[in-house]
This record gives sequence, C-alpha cells and structure tokens, in this order.
Amino acid sequence: MRCIENPLITPESIPPTRADFEVVSVINPAVTQYNGQVILLMRVCERPISQSGKLRTPVLDLKNSEVKIKTFSLNDPQLQYSDVRVFKYNNRSYLTTMSHLRIARSSNGIDFVTDEKPFIFPYGPDEEYGIEDARITKINSIFYIYYVAVSRYGISTVLAETEDFESFKRLGMIFAPQNKDVAVFPQRINGKYYALFRPDTGDFANPCMWIGSSDDLLHWGNYTYLMGPRPNTWDSKRIGAGTVPLKTDHGWLEIYHGASDKDVYSLGLILLDLEDPSKVLFRSEKPFFSPVESYERLGFFSDVVFTNGMTVLPGTDTLMLYYGAADTCICAARLDMQELFGYLRIHSNR
Repeated sequence: MRCIENPLITPESIPPTRADFEVVSVINPAVTQYNGQVILLMRVCERPISQSGKLRTPVLDLKNSEVKIKTFSLNDPQLQYSDVRVFKYNNRSYLTTMSHLRIARSSNGIDFVTDEKPFIFPYGPDEEYGIEDARITKINSIFYIYYVAVSRYGISTVLAETEDFESFKRLGMIFAPQNKDVAVFPQRINGKYYALFRPDTGDFANPCMWIGSSDDLLHWGNYTYLMGPRPNTWDSKRIGAGTVPLKTDHGWLEIYHGASDKDVYSLGLILLDLEDPSKVLFRSEKPFFSPVESYERLGFFSDVVFTNGMTVLPGTDTLMLYYGAADTCICAARLDMQELFGYLRIHSNR
C-alpha cells in the first residue's frame, strides 16, 4: 500500500522564500492531473531561523503585504507556548510558521520536481498568518483551488481558479470563520454544487462534518449535519473531510481524517449517496490508514497521516493517495480500487 519511495518530498528539498527563513514542513497537498502530469499543490510551512531564548514568527504586514518577523522572549510571562504549531501572547493567538502553496509536478506520480517559488502566497488581512491545506476540484476546463486562510480574525476558506497552473485568480472567501476542511464535489448533483466542510461547533460538540450546496460555487447554503466524532474510537476528538469526493458505481467515495483523544490522526472511508450526498451509505468502523512508519510517527507534530487529495492513474484501477506525514513530509500510497471497496464492506456499517 505505502510507496516504498516514501517520503516523496521533504522540507530539505524545498528552498525557503528568503535567506533568513527555514522550511520546517511540506505537507497536505491538493492533487490533480494536468497535461499528463500529477500536480501537487503543497502546503510549505516556513519560519525565521531560530535565535536562542526567543520565539520568532512570521506575520504578513498588512500595510505593504510583506512578511515581517515578530519576536518574543521565551521568558515573557505573557507568552503561552505549549504547542509547536500555535501560541498566545497577551491573549492573542499566533502561528509558529507561515504557510504558502507551492507546486510539484510528476510524470509518474512518484518523482516530483518542485517549483522554486510559491504559486499562491498569503495576501490581505484574511491571510495575515498564512494559507494552508488546499484542495483542487476540476470542473470542465477550470481547476478550482480552495484553501484555508488564517488571520487574527479566524480560520476561513478562500476560492481561487486556474486553467494552466501558471497563473491564478482569487475569487474570494466562500466559507467565513470558523470553517475549514472544505471539499467540493466535481460535478453538479441535481443542479447543485455540493461541498463538505467543518464549522466551529463551539462548546456544544467536537468538530463535525457538514455538507452544503451552491448554485455558483461562491455562495453556499442549505447546510446539513453529515456526521460527527464517535466516543472511545479512533475518530473521537475531531473529524473533517480529506479528499475531494470521487464518483464511483457504489457512491461518492470520501477519505476523511479523524483524531483520537490522544491526537493521533488516521484516515477512514465513507460512501455518500450519488443523488443525495447528505446520505451516508457506509462509514469505516476502523481506520483503514493509521500512522505506523517512523516518518508518520515522528516529526513536527507526531502520529499524523492527513490527506487532501487522491487521483486515479490513467488507464488503471490504481488510486494514488497523497498525504502529509507527522506534519513534516509528503508521502503516497497506492490503493487498488477493488481491494478498497472490499475493505470498506468488511469494516463499515450501514
């Protein structure tokens, strides 16, 4: 299942955007195919090179759209820093890294050449802290890219489009804070576009998956709860959409992520009804993919496998699943479609 070539892309292979930065993670790529190549739109996380006794973090300067460095003393009593990914200072939250989106291309799905420069870089107040975890849905000749935007105002989802992966156009925010893990279906269903997403549930529930619909991909509504975490299981703490749903004879196949109470991230399978994707036909009782290998268990944030995309290799029944491992590197797994559905029938309930 796992590719023996893993990890495929590591932080060491990615040049930072400036000389005083270092790349700490390359993870969670959106996936599609264009001009006979597999395209990964990767999340590249970078930060200022560390200095002793200090915490330095990049933030977008909204006056000139340039990145500036904020520096905090590790001894400052106003600093709350217990997570490698996020911290608080004077009750305001910051990220420890800033992410942008960069392209990698491959003719065989394994050997990738990475662009030297970002494809999409943070811009404007909604992206002050960076952009993360893109997904790509191709509809007709347009590739719709939607990604998480992080700022002092919260976590939202922004839509962009491209036809050639050389240039792009931002179309605007489509899900306001707090919303992430958006996955748009690749065609209209009974005249509507559909998307999976994860809103903030506040104090009432752990993060759940919802579904909504749209006439134009920009304005969304008709929100419906889809499914939530299950107590005392592998996905007990939070769940969210992973891949763009894939249309099959059995239903819409979705590979989603779940986190346990110990923050171990694994992947599960669901099938959604072809005509009414708000109906869950099957859901994995057990994860079909969990962190096992050392590159999945040890890293920037350990015990994580997290996917944003998959693609079927042309002329085959092979599904290539690309995922971030331990919030550090990009890996892949080859899945046989027939074996995948066999596993789903065995390990799912109705």
